[in-house]
Order: sequence, then structure tokens, then C-alpha cells
Amino acid sequence: MTVPGEKIALFIDGANLYATAKSLGFDIDYKRLLREFQSRGYLLRAFYYTAVIEDQEYSSIRPLIDWLDYNGYTVVTKATKEFVDQTGRRKVKGNMDIELAVDAMELAGTIDHMVLFSGDGDFRSLVEAMQRKGVRVTVVSTVSTQPPMVADELRRQADVFLDIVELQGKIGRDPGERTERPPREPREPRERHAPQQHTPQFLQRGPAPSRAPVGTADDEFDED
Repeated sequence: MTVPGEKIALFIDGANLYATAKSLGFDIDYKRLLREFQSRGYLLRAFYYTAVIEDQEYSSIRPLIDWLDYNGYTVVTKATKEFVDQTGRRKVKGNMDIELAVDAMELAGTIDHMVLFSGDGDFRSLVEAMQRKGVRVTVVSTVSTQPPMVADELRRQADVFLDIVELQGKIGRDPGERTERPPREPREPRERHAPQQHTPQFLQRGPAPSRAPVGTADDEFDED
């Protein structure tokens, strides 16, 4: 799967990863996730993408965002947009595909291996473009749910497809671990009721909380 010494970059579609882990019934331990891929090569960057609701007085995802930002992740975020659909329902839209694609293409000449945590079929063209630049691409999602969380075209395009079920023992939170309740991670954007989302920034800051939080939020966005 990985080659010793190769330069790796992680690109985590936060809402998509949260939905995938939730569908499988486990929480992501982001400290363990980082360590797992640090052990597989030279981890150059670990990007985490999410949309946030700026005018919200308190966002339950903020503690997770802050923790990630201070513990080795590059958090990338943008404000969500509100709109009214054809049925008159208010929805929140927060799509981070462009931001992720731009960052990936900018790093294409610097990395050997891209690890994409997403099952979104819109990333197929990005994966193909990265491969043309000589970057090996692993897609992390799951086919263990019904329906599968990964688009068939994305899974076929990847050099390696890694079912997150295989990583669960390495990056999942230990159910018996006694910690304060960690922040929640947002869900795929959708309806306005309780929309909250995660956010990324830049790698390697000073020290921060010692325990890795887990994702679990009740928010929904509409990414289309």
C-alpha cells in the first residue's frame, strides 16, 4: 500500500468521512489516524476540509476544528451559504470540492502518494489528473454499507481502494477509553435544522490538547 520514505499527503473530506464512519457505527480518533499514516511514510500534509456556519453563536464542531488545527492537521474551511429550494425549504450549502482539488494539484509535484478520504464521485477527475502527474492515489471509503459510501467510478479510478473497515482497529476510538466527551463532527450538509460543520487550517502548530477528539455532529449540509 505504501512505500517506505514516500511523501504522503492526506486529503480528508470531513463531512464525507463523518458520514462514512457513522454508517459503520464507529468514531474516528484523529490522533491515531495521523499516527497511522506517519508510520507509512513521510507525511507531508494532512488536510481536513469542512464548511462552517459563520453566524452561529456556538458550533459544536469548533472544538474539533481547534484540536485538529493544533495537532498536525491543516484545516481548510469556508462559510456555508443559505438558500431556499423548490419546495420552499431553507437549506445550507457547503461544498469543499474545489478547495480540496486546488490544494491537491498544487502539491502534485511534491508528493508521491495522495490519500483521499472521500467516496464522492466528483473527485474522479481529480484522481485521474493526479495520476497523470505521477502521483499514486489511494481512496479511503467503504463498500461495506448498503448502498456503498463510495462512488463506483471513483473506486475504479483509484490506484488503491482501501475500505475504512480495514482501518477501523487502527484509527477508530477505543470504546473503553475514558475521556471527556469529544466534539462532534458535522454531517453531510442538508437541512437548516442544526447545520454545523468542521474546518481546516495549517500544519504543525504549537502543542494543544493531548487527547484526540472524535467526530460526531448532528448537522447536515447540501453539497450539491
